[in-house]
Formats: sequence, C-alpha cells, structure tokens
Amino acid sequence: MENEVLEFDIGLGSGADDDDDDDAVDIDIDDDLPSTPPHHLTTSHNSASTSATRIYLPEGDLSDLEPYEGMEFESEEAAKAFYNSYARRVGFSTRVSSSRRSRRDGAIIQRQFVCAKEGFRNLNEKRTKDREIKRPRVITRVGCKASLSVKMQDSGKWVVSSFVRGHNHELVPPDQVHCLRSHRQISGPAKTLIDTLQAAGMGPRRIMSALIKEYGGISKVGFTEVDCRNYMRNNRQRSMEGDIQLLLDYLRQMQSENPDFFYALQGDDGQFTGNVLWADPRARANYSYFGDTVTFDTTYRSNRYRLPFAPFTGVNHHGQPVLFGCAFILNETEASFVWLFQTWLTAMSGRHPLSITTDHDAVIRLAIMQVFPETRHRFCKWHIFKKCQEKLSHVLLKHPTFESEFHKCVNLTELIEEFESCWLSLVDRYELRDHEWLQTIYSDRRQWVPVYLRDAFFAEMSITQRSDSMNSYFDGYVNASTNLNHFFKLYERAIESRNEKEVKADYDTMNTNPVLKTPSPMEKQASGLYTRKLFVRFQEELVGTLTFMASKSEDDGESITYQVAKYGEDHKAYHVKFNVLEMKATCSCQMFEFSGLLCRHVLTVFRVTNVLTLPSRYILKRWTRNAKSNVILEERPTDVYTGYLESHTVRYNTLRHEAFKFVEEGSKSLDTYNVAMGVLQEATTRVAQATKNEGRAGDVNGRNKGDSASSGIRANYTSGNHLGISGQPLSEEDMDKKIQELRDELEYANRKCEVYRANLLSVLKDIEDHKLQLSIKVQSIKISMKGSI
Repeated sequence: MENEVLEFDIGLGSGADDDDDDDAVDIDIDDDLPSTPPHHLTTSHNSASTSATRIYLPEGDLSDLEPYEGMEFESEEAAKAFYNSYARRVGFSTRVSSSRRSRRDGAIIQRQFVCAKEGFRNLNEKRTKDREIKRPRVITRVGCKASLSVKMQDSGKWVVSSFVRGHNHELVPPDQVHCLRSHRQISGPAKTLIDTLQAAGMGPRRIMSALIKEYGGISKVGFTEVDCRNYMRNNRQRSMEGDIQLLLDYLRQMQSENPDFFYALQGDDGQFTGNVLWADPRARANYSYFGDTVTFDTTYRSNRYRLPFAPFTGVNHHGQPVLFGCAFILNETEASFVWLFQTWLTAMSGRHPLSITTDHDAVIRLAIMQVFPETRHRFCKWHIFKKCQEKLSHVLLKHPTFESEFHKCVNLTELIEEFESCWLSLVDRYELRDHEWLQTIYSDRRQWVPVYLRDAFFAEMSITQRSDSMNSYFDGYVNASTNLNHFFKLYERAIESRNEKEVKADYDTMNTNPVLKTPSPMEKQASGLYTRKLFVRFQEELVGTLTFMASKSEDDGESITYQVAKYGEDHKAYHVKFNVLEMKATCSCQMFEFSGLLCRHVLTVFRVTNVLTLPSRYILKRWTRNAKSNVILEERPTDVYTGYLESHTVRYNTLRHEAFKFVEEGSKSLDTYNVAMGVLQEATTRVAQATKNEGRAGDVNGRNKGDSASSGIRANYTSGNHLGISGQPLSEEDMDKKIQELRDELEYANRKCEVYRANLLSVLKDIEDHKLQLSIKVQSIKISMKGSI
C-alpha cells in the first residue's frame, strides 16, 4: 500500500460547549527552516517528560486503517478525516494542534493532528491569570504524545511525515466514544428530525429519547443531549434574528399611538446586543396600584419554547394575575439581566417592589442583588417541585411516597426547627444526604421554603396553595409552537381576556351583596370594604374563629400574649401578641405579613377582647374595592356607629387590662385585698354617680364653661350700659337666656356643618362609585365591539 493515494472525505462535526475549549493555534514557520519533529511545533503548551508514564497502545488488528509514514492523501481535510476516523475506532478524540506556512505565499504546508489530551493547560495565560474564574473547567490535558503530522508535496498531495501511536492515558470504550468532542456530529437526517420535533413542541430530552429509539442506541446517534440542546438554541436564535424587525416595528407603532407606551433595547436601535423590554400604559398604571410584589416569570425562556420571553406580573385586588411589562431575553448574562431590571424599574417610575419571585437561577439572583438590594427575593417553590420530578426521577420510581413526604416537609412545617428536623430525617431515610441537587436547594432554602418567608409580603392567600400569578398570565395563549409572527396577536388577546375578567370581577363586587354568615359588625364592615373574592377569603377566617379558643398566657404590662388553639387541639397552638392601647396584634403564623389578611387566630383574640370592627391598620387598600381610586375617602370617621364601637372597644379593653393587673395585685394578701375592696367600693359609688349625672353632663359642662364667659359679657354690658330693645338695661336673667340661645344656635350650626361634611363625603364616594361603573361599562362596550369585529 506504499505511496497509495487515499481519498477519504468523511465530514467532521464539532461538538458544542465542550468542557475543554482550548483552541489550537496556527504557527507561521519559515519553510527554509530545518524540519523538526511535529510535537515540538506546539507553542500553546509546554511538553512534559513522560518517560516514567505508562504507555497505552490500541489493541486489535486495524489493518489498512492504521496510519503509517508515507501514507498519502488528496487534501489536508482528507488526512484530518482519516485520523479522526481512526481515533473513533481506537477510542480517543483529536484536534488540530499546529501548522507551518510558506514564506512565499502564506499557504499552509504542514499540519499536526494530536490527541485531545496532548500538552498541558497553561494556567499562567493573561486571559485567566488576572481574573476570577467563577466555574473552573476540569483538567483534560495530560501531556499525551499521540499525533499525526502531514506535509504538502510539490504535487499538491499530502503525505504522513510522522505518526506517534502510543497514548499515556486510558482509551474510551466503543459505547462511550460518541461522547468525545471530535466525534460528536449532528448529521443532516438528525437535524431534520430535530427540527420537526422541536416545531411540534418537544424538548431536548424527549427528542433525544426519540433519536435513540430511531438509531438503536445512544452510541449510534453520534452526539449527546447537550449538543441537541445547543442546536435547538441556535435554531431559535437564528429564527429570532430573522424576525426581530417585526418586534421593532410593533414597538415603534405602539409608541406612536400612545406616547406613554414604554420600550427599550439593549444596544443601538438598529443593532441591539441584548434584551428587549416594553410596558404599555395600563401595565405601568397597574404597577402603581399593585406593585408591592412582582413575579418575573422565565418559564418561556426554556428551549421548549420558540420565544424566549419573560413577563413581569403581579396580583390585583381580585387576586387575579396582572401584567407589569414584558421582555424578550436574547442574552442571558448577568450584565444583560442587570440592564433588564434597571430598565424595567425606570419604566415603573423607580419604585422598588417589596418582594419579587423568580425561577431558581443563579444569574438572575446575582442581578437582583444588584438592582433590588432591599427587595425580598424568593425562588418559585412550584418550579423547584417540578424540577424535583426530573432530578429525582429514579427516587420517585423506587419510592412512590417520597414526593408527598417532600411536599409535606416543605409546606406543612410551621417552625424553622421543625423543617430542619423533617428535612434531615427525609434525606436520611431515602439515603439522599449526598445528592448534589438536593444539597443545592437546601443551601438556598431561605429563598423558597415558606417557613423562612412568612415575614415578607407576597400577596398570596395561602402559603400552601399556588399563586395564580405565577406562570399563568399567558397560559392558554402562548405555547411551544408560538412564533413571533403570531405572538403579538396572542399577546393582545391574552391582555384583553385578563382585562375582561377584571371588569367582570369589578361588576360583581359593585352590584352584588355577599351573604353574611354571622351577626358580627366586623363581617358587615369587611363586606363593604373588600372586593368579593377577598371578602370570601376573610369570611372563611372569621367563621373559622368559632371553633377556636383563646387563653391568656403572658402579660408584660404593655401587651398580652394569648394561646389560640382549635377546640380539643391544645397541642397545636398559635401565639397572638395583642397591644390593647395601640390595637396592634401579631400572630406566630404571620398570615397578615404574608398575605395582607388577618388570620383566624388574631380574629379569635379580637372576639374574646370585644374588638368589634377591623382596626384601620389591618385594611390594606390594595385588597379593597377602591384599590385603584385616587380619592381617599374618610369612611370610618363618618360612620358614627363604627366610631362608637371603636371608642367603646378601646375604653373597654383599657379598663379590662388595668382591672386584671389590679385584681392580681389585690389578691396577693389579706391586707392588699381589704385595701382593694375598699377602693373598688368607692370607685363603684363614684361611677354610679357619674352615670346618674351623665344625662345632664352636657348642660352642666356648658354652664361651667360659660360662667366665665357670661361674667365677662355681663361686665361688658354693665360697663357699656347696654340696653335692651325697650331701651332698658338687660337683667341678669335675660342675659343668661340670651347667652343660652346663642350657644344653642352655635351648636345647631356645628351639627349642620357635620351633616354637610358627611353628605359631601358621601357624594364624593358616590362619584367614585359612578366613575368605576362607567369605566366597567366602557370596557364592556369595547370588548363587545372587538368581539363583533
């Protein structure tokens, strides 16, 4: 076979995103220089002595596919393909290491192909020496000497000038060779199949399963799931680049129609380099009402979807998802997310939310720490549960009860110590203490486990139920087959549908009365304040108090701590701390802090302490029917009955609090008892006398206050010798009568002013209600007109 020319034109694929991305460098060497062994031409790495290293030789008779010096090829690419095919059979990966160029025309006249483990990584390179490497790659180069060098002859053919056969490392068995970088290639038929399945909405994992079944094994597929994922990502990016002008045209048109429409591009308008953000006027207005908590939903960013977009959403006063803006994520670096959050914050007038919920993503977390340092950041618990099914699929198959136990551990533990104990018991029982993914989410537990988050506001009605706003705003409209051509139509349709549902909820709240289940003034008060859905949720808590008991457990002089438990379940008690004078209560369950509604435990304490109406501090405007109103109505002071209840409640609780302390001190000994009884008898007599005189207290007080004034008036009349109508001086009795008449007139005028003031506020409230109803009708008409068109 000597001097026989081989035509070997096998195409080579390049794997994507391999751990070792150290590219070989072409070296320009003068062709007049003396020839040297090819492995000395590599300048990107220093060779190391391997005399003491064990040499591994390929086994088996490779006959004609074994390279040898003098073997000729039609082209450099043919030589490269041959060596790579040989490497696949033997079990190693190849790469191009170095080259020599002709001084005359710069053409390459010599190439060296080496084992991918040739040389050593240069850890002193300038590009890595002075910067911190966040995710260092594993060391893959071990100084292997295996190589093939070819030179171009005058005839134009390429001949093998050097071949080193031995390796200093283990070779890869045939069933794993497809994982090597130089042998990972997505063939044309495989690309066609991937494109078809991706268009049908399948993700990379399911596509790889289909390919393995089609080709008869993973080793015959010729590439890995990582390659498939990267190919799908590149497909999506190319598709987005082709349609990006549609996005720009749409945003420009929307802003021309309404100057309050906000959009921004990362980079130049003509050639942006990163992400896109937009927010329509309604989204910006919604944020001013309900921007206390935000969800940044990146579900659609995954490879399963063609559109890498992420909406900013929240929760309105009906508990419905509401949009705060939308972004297309074309660049997922930390800097791009920082730009995205800062730009969105600018669109929202610079107002930071109290809390934000995102997917479990390290890059997003770093960006949020920079832009929202004071905002409470939470990872979406339901996304982590979904990830659990993927990461622990082998455990779920072997132990069907694991998933329910995992959910109980996360959702139903009420103390940090209880969660920690339950978690350790769970991972030990299923032998998962060393599981890498579980260790990761455990280290981040303070950002997704409810027991660590109850002190922050997230506008959720229940800690164990899923929020409607998370990953649901575009559900039913955007799916895996949605492309940019159809996106904007579906986007607008989703917004119209959400607006229609809000209008319907507003209408139900304003035009229907809820059924009251108790005679409590607090329930009646809440029915006129909250929206219908929120009132129903509050009503559940209020009715729930009927099965709870509250007993005083501690009194520090300022606040009383009550132990609240369901009847017959004293072992599962909650602790409510109540400050009577400030009308402030806090519960160990922290439901109000988390959701903005009082829990049944605090309401139980209110019931036993005679608090008949909701204190104003516990009525969040964002949950009321006037959440989107700019007029602040003084509803509570104008309600005489409510004012009476509140003032009576405060007086009652204050006296009761002081009386309890008096009884405790007075009962300590016989002497203190006798003193206390004497004081109580005297107090009883004085209170009875005050009650008897209460009916004429106003008249007595009026005369007392008027004595000095009437004396002054009499003095003036006397000194001025003022006369009556008949010209005679007024008598003292007539003066008193005249003063009383003037006082009555003044009191009557004050009462009329109060009536006018109450009527005016009532009119303002009616105007607001009327405006809201008109807005509902206008929205309904718009929706019906669009539907008919």
